[in-house]
Amino acid sequence: MNIQNMGVIAVLLVIVALAVYGTVKRIRYGSACCGTKDPAEKKVRVPDRDKDHYPYRYLLSVDGMHCSNCARRIENAFNRTEGRWASADVSKKEVRLLSKHEEKERDLADITGSAGYTLLSLKRE
Repeated sequence: MNIQNMGVIAVLLVIVALAVYGTVKRIRYGSACCGTKDPAEKKVRVPDRDKDHYPYRYLLSVDGMHCSNCARRIENAFNRTEGRWASADVSKKEVRLLSKHEEKERDLADITGSAGYTLLSLKRE
């Protein structure tokens, strides 16, 4: 086998590896996760943006967020409810939640689940 044939084989192996990686990623994360089928949601803004009005602060660890559309979806789920203000960080898979009232873990898990994600843990800050 000469050097030219080995180069062609190496290029083909790289192409196959990239194709397999893309397929595995699509299967693992779902091809529609990041808005490929649905348009991105419009951001829900909370009416009260004074952080001092939110005495209760929580850090939620959330499974299933993969992109900015995921972050917006979960933020909107919380921001639609009165007295809550959420900000998601996809890289850390966390949601910071400011609230005007003390929260129950079950309620936060329900909101997280309704958005399509899983609440893994909850810490009060």
